[in-house]
Amino acid sequence: MTGSGRDEAIYRNLYAAIVENHLEPGTKLPEDTLAEAFGVSRTSIRKVLQRLAYERLVDIRMNRGATVAQPTVKEARDVFAARRIVECGAIAQVVARATPAKLDELRDIVRREQDAEARGDRRESIYLSGEFHVALSRLSENDTISDILAGLVSRSSLVIATYGSPMSGSCRHTEHHDVLDLIAAGDAEGAREWMERHLREVERSVVLLEENPSAPDLRRILDDVAQRQRRQP
Repeated sequence: MTGSGRDEAIYRNLYAAIVENHLEPGTKLPEDTLAEAFGVSRTSIRKVLQRLAYERLVDIRMNRGATVAQPTVKEARDVFAARRIVECGAIAQVVARATPAKLDELRDIVRREQDAEARGDRRESIYLSGEFHVALSRLSENDTISDILAGLVSRSSLVIATYGSPMSGSCRHTEHHDVLDLIAAGDAEGAREWMERHLREVERSVVLLEENPSAPDLRRILDDVAQRQRRQP
């Protein structure tokens, strides 16, 4: 395998491990450990980590190394807001270009999602939920939209892993059947409204706490001030 092919394989391996939540947010990614695991140099690992950092799936900090990214509350909300803009905006093109054969492919993803949910496989269920949304966007035949959404869906998985409760974050497969029915009927506005509502419900299912500053320890502050006052002549 060529150097570029090897780096791509390592990238895909780490990408899947992060997006499918096998590596939790905050997990350290030491270059030496990864280099040994993949049998490559630290230089190769560094290039892969930089690529993942560019996609905001990995954080790299000076003298602290790389870790799986932990989205802030603002970043989490920004991701969902961006998804609403992209997915709702693309739905008219999706409806215009959808065919029975393409919709059947999407229904197959929904069936696999249902099976994963029945098995209690949360990781697989969340992964297939995201895959459904990306595959749906591909019906628009706009590669730029699909590429943008794929990145947003990947970051959504980190949001869910960071803030979600054990049962949150995954779309209900029955809802996915609903949008396919609307698309099959050619109801672009109904599908757009469904997508807007659906994505807001998914966002609400993830526990996003406000990043308010912690309340000051008033007694300690006042005691410190009083002590300084007593020491003054």
